[in-house]
Amino acid sequence: MVDDGPLSRAERRQRTEAAILTAARRQFGELGYERTSIRGVAGEAGIDPALVMQLFGSKERLFSAAAASGAELGALTNATAGDLARAAAAHLFAEFEDPERRGEAATLLRSCLTHPAAGEVLRDQVMAPAQAAVAATIGGDDSELRAAVLNACTLGVTITRYLLQDPVLAAADRQDVEEILRPALQAVIDGTAD
Repeated sequence: MVDDGPLSRAERRQRTEAAILTAARRQFGELGYERTSIRGVAGEAGIDPALVMQLFGSKERLFSAAAASGAELGALTNATAGDLARAAAAHLFAEFEDPERRGEAATLLRSCLTHPAAGEVLRDQVMAPAQAAVAATIGGDDSELRAAVLNACTLGVTITRYLLQDPVLAAADRQDVEEILRPALQAVIDGTAD
């Protein structure tokens, strides 16, 4: 093993933040928003609770960072208009089709639906910036509304398939769902209703 020498202050901070976010994501995912505490996250990360507060400021901001750290939005927010429907459909399945991440993702989403502060954080700090980027990609006078409807469509399928577990949608093959969903999403993006 090669010793790279002592870590810089920035590297230590990155590692500490990563440890906190890993612990926070697991605890929010396992315990939900209400039962997760700064003290519990700090204990799992092996650091002082005051450092969690110093780095994140509040439970709401920690939840936002934990939710954002699990949401891989780059492919969606960087997609071209022609590739946006495919990227939105792929984003829908990203966390929930991964057996190792599904439980955490479902509990985080459930927390957003049952706890007002968690819902506000997810809506305002995680979803709103992504939705604004999608609206910019769509362009046009009603791009913000079309981006919001696109988001609502994918969120609705996510909730119905993974949380409510509608028997037909939950049992459907991912490719079959995508095949039906992509043209609908493209119609929202294009502003057409054929």
